[in-house]
Amino acid sequence: MSKLSVDPKKNIALYLQVKDILIHRIQNNIWAANTLIPTEQELMDEFNVSRTTIRQAISMLVQEGILEKKQGKGTIVKSQQLVGSLGKLRGFAEEAMEKGLTPHSKLLRSQFSETLFQEKAQLEVPEDEKIFLIERIRFADETPVAIERTCWPRSIGEVLNQCDLNKVNFYDILEKNNIFLKRASEKISALNATIQEADLLGIRPGEALLQMTKISFGLDDKPIEFAITKYRSDFYHYDIELKR
Repeated sequence: MSKLSVDPKKNIALYLQVKDILIHRIQNNIWAANTLIPTEQELMDEFNVSRTTIRQAISMLVQEGILEKKQGKGTIVKSQQLVGSLGKLRGFAEEAMEKGLTPHSKLLRSQFSETLFQEKAQLEVPEDEKIFLIERIRFADETPVAIERTCWPRSIGEVLNQCDLNKVNFYDILEKNNIFLKRASEKISALNATIQEADLLGIRPGEALLQMTKISFGLDDKPIEFAITKYRSDFYHYDIELKR
């Protein structure tokens, strides 16, 4: 168990100290997702605090979507949603690892194609030139979270095609080959899962998906990636920070 403890002498409210310890245990997988946390009485005895203090800490974590109360069972650790943030250019793997989840992929197909004319237009590639298509299912731990379809100019495709596409982090490989992303434009839309998509993601047909369409640009402002990723809406959301 965590060595962190509640100190009444600290200039921090006891319930906030308890909350921080509970978060620490969740983040470090001491309490796994979908498992019950100790009872209020057990936490009161451990931290030597009142029931009110324990309830305040748990209530805050419930409001923040970290814990969930189950009628007749107790309080469980919720599976954490992946959170994308507008304004930050990063990949699925980085977002998953930020949540303490292990990302991995299952390759559906990869090929050089001459016929993807819409994708070629987005990448500003001549119509007679091939582009490289990769389709994968993206997992967080063992949960299928997204269907990812990316297209790349031929030169980058030849680099990626040398890698294990079940494991590779695209952006890491690009940077190792001195190909750096400068910016991206992204469009967010909603749609319903087809039968095939639902089967791949382990959900029911017709369930809501969050579709992210992205064009990434290199340092020379030329497009190097066109991606369409369809996320399970129960496992992914986007945070948008607005300033005035």
